Amino acid sequence: MIVIENISKSYRGIPVVRDLSLTVARGEIFGLVGPNGAGKTTTIRMMTGLARPDSGLIRISGNDIVKEPVQAKSVLGYVPDKPFLYEKLTAREFLIFTASLYGMAKQESAREADHLLMLFGISDAQHDLIEGFSQGMRQRLLFAAALIHHPRALLIDEPFVGLDPFGVRMLKGLIRDLANSGMSVFLATHSLHIAEDLCHKVGFIKKGSLAALRNSAEIHSVEGGLEELFMRISR
Repeated sequence: MIVIENISKSYRGIPVVRDLSLTVARGEIFGLVGPNGAGKTTTIRMMTGLARPDSGLIRISGNDIVKEPVQAKSVLGYVPDKPFLYEKLTAREFLIFTASLYGMAKQESAREADHLLMLFGISDAQHDLIEGFSQGMRQRLLFAAALIHHPRALLIDEPFVGLDPFGVRMLKGLIRDLANSGMSVFLATHSLHIAEDLCHKVGFIKKGSLAALRNSAEIHSVEGGLEELFMRISR
């Protein structure tokens, strides 16, 4: 479960996130949407511990991300919008390295790497250097790295960047499977049609504040769906 209570964040005196509260239940897919500069990425950065809230509280599976960062991050997977990958490592080496950061044993790391490379369709390229990977392959590898330690919560910033239709379909199915297994999934995206199809709940953020919260049934009851709601709320 992910719990955010009244978090705020300013940069150089300019508010970016304002008194934001929301909860993502176990097994729930939550989407955060909003216009550019609304505060989506800053919210995720605070949830991962990359940025510290000026006020408020964030708990990941019961662990305070500020006061208990090691425990919180040990149960958290993160796929950023602007990834950093070690270009001179192979895909397999990168996964093994990531697993080592979580203290996983070598045999377990190797087993999980094999499974994830196969799952994401990049096992044939596992010994190739990442510098030669396409954007779609990099995105698949990032997801594999985020899942290698069996997190209880997954944060995703723009999850479908660079993926072809086959990759999008595969990833949507995977996210549903992860939620069905009990994982809490939080994603920030501009892809309204995907959020509408995938998310149990969607929060609308505007100028750093939660402007509205709708569940899937409420979204589908509106003619024009999530896009129409987005246009109304974002005005």
